[in-house]
Amino acid sequence: MQEVLRIADKVAVTDAGVLITGESGSGKNLLAEYIHQRSKRAAKNAVKIDCAALPRELIEAELFGFEKGAFTGAVSAREGRIERADGSTLVLDEIALLPFDAQAKLLRVLENREFEKLGGNHVQSVDVRVIAMTNVDLENAIARRTFREDLYFRLNVVRIKMPRLSERREDIAPLAENLLRYFAEKHGIGGAEMTAAAARLLQNYDFPGNIRELSNLLERALILSASGKIDAGDFPAALQNAVPSNSKKWLSLSDLEERHIRETLRFTKGNKSKAAELLGISRKNLYEKLARFSD
Repeated sequence: MQEVLRIADKVAVTDAGVLITGESGSGKNLLAEYIHQRSKRAAKNAVKIDCAALPRELIEAELFGFEKGAFTGAVSAREGRIERADGSTLVLDEIALLPFDAQAKLLRVLENREFEKLGGNHVQSVDVRVIAMTNVDLENAIARRTFREDLYFRLNVVRIKMPRLSERREDIAPLAENLLRYFAEKHGIGGAEMTAAAARLLQNYDFPGNIRELSNLLERALILSASGKIDAGDFPAALQNAVPSNSKKWLSLSDLEERHIRETLRFTKGNKSKAAELLGISRKNLYEKLARFSD
């Protein structure tokens, strides 16, 4: 991430096109905002369009705007996102899903800084910086002829790849702490914190949904926790049972013991006397172990 931010800081002060790649939930939107906020265009809000969230027939109208009567239902003229982003930054999410015809029009904006509204014949000038994002391989899209090669090269002046959260495990703890503080303030929950067992569980998880999944897990656990102190048992069973392949070889005996005890408690539906009996230890010993896991 330090290398990602180093590149972002260098490109932010220019008007160069930026292509941010990476898995869903890895933080591409945050990086785009980070670049915009450090650019000379930061005085105006960045304008975003999600190409995956709109029907294909509406993307061009949203992007370029339209004149009155351009199509059925166009009862008045309307500005598009490109016009709204004049003097600022246009962030295009899921750029691979931009319709092929719209790609040619976007290329004109990048090359000549001009566009026409749908149904119009007036060429408008625009000063806009474009940051595009994708979680798919655009080179493969070019090979399938669903994405224009010339647009790809215009967008791909500086390419930044966001790493998966599982590739930056040292960031999980500080990210979790910041997110927990944010959600505690959002929901008015005082004294929010995580036990060591909860932190270890997050550290050993692969996070296929990346930072977005971490965020959702923490908000859910905080809301459902009894006291604002999140323990491993406050996370979904699917997370508790997940053992990432890259951690199987280095789980400590203490970690294995904790997982076995918590799995036994889930089996007994929280009945500690029954769990102690199945584990072959006294109820007092079970309480001592649980207290140690929560330290």
